Amino acid sequence: MMQCVAAGHQIVALANLRPAESTGHTDELDSYMYQTVGHHAIDLYADAMDLPLYRCFIKGTSVNTGRVYTTCEEDEVEDLYHLLKLVKDKEGVDGVSVGAILSDYQRIRVEDVCRRLNLQPLAYLWRRNQEILLKEMISSNVQAIIIKVAAFGLDPDKHLGKTLDQMEPLLLELSEKYGVHICGEGGEYETFTLDCPLFKKKIVVDSAEVVLHSADAFAPVAYLHFLKLHLENKASRFQISYSFNSEAMCMLSLFCCFFSLELSWIFSSVCT
Repeated sequence: MMQCVAAGHQIVALANLRPAESTGHTDELDSYMYQTVGHHAIDLYADAMDLPLYRCFIKGTSVNTGRVYTTCEEDEVEDLYHLLKLVKDKEGVDGVSVGAILSDYQRIRVEDVCRRLNLQPLAYLWRRNQEILLKEMISSNVQAIIIKVAAFGLDPDKHLGKTLDQMEPLLLELSEKYGVHICGEGGEYETFTLDCPLFKKKIVVDSAEVVLHSADAFAPVAYLHFLKLHLENKASRFQISYSFNSEAMCMLSLFCCFFSLELSWIFSSVCT
């Protein structure tokens, strides 16, 4: 979203797909498309950014997993279609900011949904060098913590709750030794953003618990389940400079929908 604002777009709404009530609002779904860990805290983003937030349930599953997506009402992609249609009807948005960095699977499906709704997908992070991108996020004062780990070399007890700044040396080492994607594009980890220059308030984690999802001996899968959070006013706000674009689109931000680096906006954005 910061890239979209820097390009002159205006974010007018946020959106999120969350687990359905029938799942007991579980943290982790077996989804090809969406990050769901941390979804209980998404409402705080609306207050932190002072923007409307639209939320719908993930009712479908990963049905059509081929390289080319064709519409299938039982597929989870159609939940995204219905959510974006709702936001477009309510807010009149023109575009969607997509946070995907490497996944053609996600890109193809988002582009399909946008084509059907006549929305412009904005993918400023697409195919960026991940090492450079991570450094940019850290230097741009994006405060994000590791909320899920699922790769060799990542220890739930040591690394869950750590900031990207704290994790950068290890991620670079794991990338060099084992080919781990530095920005988690292979599903190695997921993040939750607590603060960034777009936030008017910052999110503070008061308490959380570690949930072990898969006790693999070499690459255990575990995540943080937030128990209590609150918002705090910020002493000062960082400014994002950009050249004004008179043809800028209004955008919607989809939080926790695409790609593992949620700070990397494991939410996508929509603007007009």
